[in-house]
Amino acid sequence: MIGKRIRHIKRYRDVAKVLARHGFGFFVEEMGLLHMLSLPKRLFTDMEESDPMSVGERIRQVIEELGPTYVKIGQIASTRADIIPEDILHELEKLQDNVPPFSFEEVARIIEEELGSPIGDIFSSFEEKVIAAASIGQVHRAQLRTGEVVAVKVQRPQIKAMIETDLEILLDLATLAEHRMERMERLQLREVVEEFAKSLRNELDYSIEARNAEKIAKQFKNDPKIHIPSIYWDFSTRIVLTMEFVDGQKLNQFEEIKKMGYDRKAIAEQLVQALFHQMLIEGFFHADPHPGNIFLLSGGVISFIDFGMVGRLTADMKNNFASLVIAMMRQSTESMIKAILRIGIVPDEVKLPLLTNDVDELREKYMDVPMSRISLGEAVSDLFVVAFKHQIRIPADFTMVAKSLLILEGIVEKLDPKLSIMDMAEPFGRRLLKERYRPSTIAGRVWHNISDYGDLLVDLPKQMKDLMRDLLRGRIHLEVSVPELDIFLRKLDRITNQLSFSIVLLSFSIVMAGIIIASALGHQPILLWHIPVIEVGFTVATLMLLWLLISIFKSGKF
Repeated sequence: MIGKRIRHIKRYRDVAKVLARHGFGFFVEEMGLLHMLSLPKRLFTDMEESDPMSVGERIRQVIEELGPTYVKIGQIASTRADIIPEDILHELEKLQDNVPPFSFEEVARIIEEELGSPIGDIFSSFEEKVIAAASIGQVHRAQLRTGEVVAVKVQRPQIKAMIETDLEILLDLATLAEHRMERMERLQLREVVEEFAKSLRNELDYSIEARNAEKIAKQFKNDPKIHIPSIYWDFSTRIVLTMEFVDGQKLNQFEEIKKMGYDRKAIAEQLVQALFHQMLIEGFFHADPHPGNIFLLSGGVISFIDFGMVGRLTADMKNNFASLVIAMMRQSTESMIKAILRIGIVPDEVKLPLLTNDVDELREKYMDVPMSRISLGEAVSDLFVVAFKHQIRIPADFTMVAKSLLILEGIVEKLDPKLSIMDMAEPFGRRLLKERYRPSTIAGRVWHNISDYGDLLVDLPKQMKDLMRDLLRGRIHLEVSVPELDIFLRKLDRITNQLSFSIVLLSFSIVMAGIIIASALGHQPILLWHIPVIEVGFTVATLMLLWLLISIFKSGKF
């Protein structure tokens, strides 16, 4: 790690200075970066002036100033309502890829290097003007020699090396934060950053995006109302992607759609059905369905583009989400909590009574609101905020569902304000629950469990043999942990001392009783070195008894 810091020292310093300039110099200092980077402390105290902006606004400015890697990470993080406070999320949602396009000469050079032929041999025409430019790449319109009109996405030169450098720095900072800040350790910050880094690296590989597009195309092969652009694999690599050009109206061009005379209610229903089909039936969905990625083609056909960000839901995840939707519709606190606990990673210290109170408050927020007016995306996001409060980790794909629903509802509200996504989700949820309790499905789960237990029984003798071998070789160490052991031992010492004192007092009393009896039988006082033994012994016994009684009263356990 030290070697990486030395190799990227300039970038580390840039990051530290930007953080300090926006009021996060304390973080730089707490991480020990002032010493590591040999930065003068006065530089940071001069920069940290009072700033009227909120923490979320300052974080957004830091991200925008640090460039493409941080912008993409911020956009990915904006889907994570389970780990990021709501006020910061709102600022992250404002992040945009405001970057200028790179030169056509670079575009031509990259295409020729990747495809192994002059650009003129591959395309009969290639427009130099950029259709869209983003932090990772840009898109041009072109025509293949065979006549097909295509969109060619080309990755920015050196962007991968830049992103890898920034990801190394982010992972290093996350590790430092976990070691030095207890809250970051509980949040498992490094694991979170690694998750974001994986998503970003997937976006850097255009072949993954191409496979995502083909997978979603198969979902709608029998639906003429949904179109997914074709991929031209012969002209695509990891950093060049050639796909069918989609010529239509973006769904955010509402006035143009209205002028064309389309039934906007039908389009809205079609869009909702398509996304729910991806999420709840197929379990593989477009996770960035903003209006710029959805086109309306002639005949009212909806086309999706840009499949760099997708979500996946397993059969169990789909069932859990369906249970959550049904619980929300029934406004059942108990069912909602069960669904959250099945969905998330629950810490041992979670306090269920407090969680129940928070979910109850959330339920009351929607209690008297008609189902048709409830935002499903907002309601799910609110639940994930409650989960965040109780440190329940929600899988990233679930948070992508909530984010996608919020984007979808924003589009639908413009197309048909009366359409209720909650109502449209109910049939999908009920279908999943019916499939879950279908005899064939139950039989399949039972057989799967039997197979698992069978494998366990088969492996058990070998595992026992390995365990005994390790035990005999002294490789297994048993550690017993007793909560509040020190307190327990102190109390045990006190009890032992009091018990010993009582025994001594009892013994002394028995001896004194014997002396008194002997004195009575001899009809004369007993003296030791001219001291009356009985009177002194009685005094000592009384003092010991008083001491014992005071100790018992002070303990509060009389």
